[in-house]
Amino acid sequence: MPIAFADPAAARWLDDATPEACDQLSFGLIAMDRTGVVTSYNAAESRLSGLSPGRVVGRHFFSAVAPCTNNFMVAGRFETEAALDETIDYVFTLRMAPTAVRLRMLKPPGGDRMYLLVERR
Repeated sequence: MPIAFADPAAARWLDDATPEACDQLSFGLIAMDRTGVVTSYNAAESRLSGLSPGRVVGRHFFSAVAPCTNNFMVAGRFETEAALDETIDYVFTLRMAPTAVRLRMLKPPGGDRMYLLVERR
């Protein structure tokens, strides 16, 4: 069963979820390794961004996919914090008209992956 955007157990669920289960989520999901390289890009985020997983997976998210997130508010938090579970209001501005979103930044302590959940406002 898919999780909700604000589910407190989201990181644990995502660590074990199959790509098919992630594609069932109603919000966007970008999974990255600890260096910021995209390892998974779900169907909802692909639909909303207009970018196919083939164009995104294997690329550095903050510099090559969404440079509008390469700042202290998003990329900087992932880079400097050992663990992270924070939700912020944000506006995407690259490749689209300014789009208001809520971002949930998840970086489980000691894990191999980190996640950016995207909910359109």
